[in-house]
Amino acid sequence: MELTSFDKQLLNELQGGIQFVSRPYELMAQKLGVSEQVVLERLDQLQQEGLIRKIGAFFNSDKLGYSGTLIAVKVQQQYIAQVASKINEYPEVTHNYQRSGDYALWFTLITNDAKRREHILTTVRNLPGVSALMDLYSQKKYKIDVRFQLK
Repeated sequence: MELTSFDKQLLNELQGGIQFVSRPYELMAQKLGVSEQVVLERLDQLQQEGLIRKIGAFFNSDKLGYSGTLIAVKVQQQYIAQVASKINEYPEVTHNYQRSGDYALWFTLITNDAKRREHILTTVRNLPGVSALMDLYSQKKYKIDVRFQLK
């Protein structure tokens, strides 16, 4: 699917954030010079096409008492799907990727309790096919604002 000029404008606007008002898509539609219905229908189509995974809020996890860690897992090839599936069962896992190299699975884990984090990591370490795990616990966050300016 090829994005139209309107799609690009809509996605650029969406990445800038949704206003906290009673009709945020109506406000977005006004900025784009279309009706709220056009915005809602197009966002739905873009989601059905897989170009938008979800629309949701970003929270400042540090201020809410949570901390994050990046985990690298060395897994035997035949166990990758099984281990990834088990990792994905934890609601604290925000991303999970397969990569090439010895450490084939990488995931991010956000918890508000060190015991919970250790429990999850111990469980993952003990899964069949896992031979090593690196916990790259964040010490300082250097937050960047990622926006893809579609032209």
